[in-house]
Amino acid sequence: MNLRGRNKVSAEFSMSSMTDIVFLLLVFFLLTSPAITPDALDLLLPKAKGKSTHQQNASVSITKEGAFYVNKERTTKNALASALNKVFADEADPTLILRAEQGVPIEQAVFVMDLANQKGYRVVLAVKPN
Repeated sequence: MNLRGRNKVSAEFSMSSMTDIVFLLLVFFLLTSPAITPDALDLLLPKAKGKSTHQQNASVSITKEGAFYVNKERTTKNALASALNKVFADEADPTLILRAEQGVPIEQAVFVMDLANQKGYRVVLAVKPN
């Protein structure tokens, strides 16, 4: 009498589930990687050695054309002080990231640094690492 079952267990390993997991991880990292970049404009920053470890509260960006931005919102040079006051209203130790594009006149950057010095903000100059 033959009592063997008709269901045989296969000893092969199916890679289809592994490829599905890898594909889902790839899609996840591709979708979340833009969220990791800082909230800033795309500027060509000057190159320098060093690295900053300060926590960013706000950023001021200056373009070649002389346009001022506070956290991606365009503002005029005269309204820059009031825009920074709004951003730093509840901050105990405010830190300002100054992002001046290559070719910006030094007077523009000094204006922002002087304004931050008057208000007591800590200023960090953003550069492109070598």
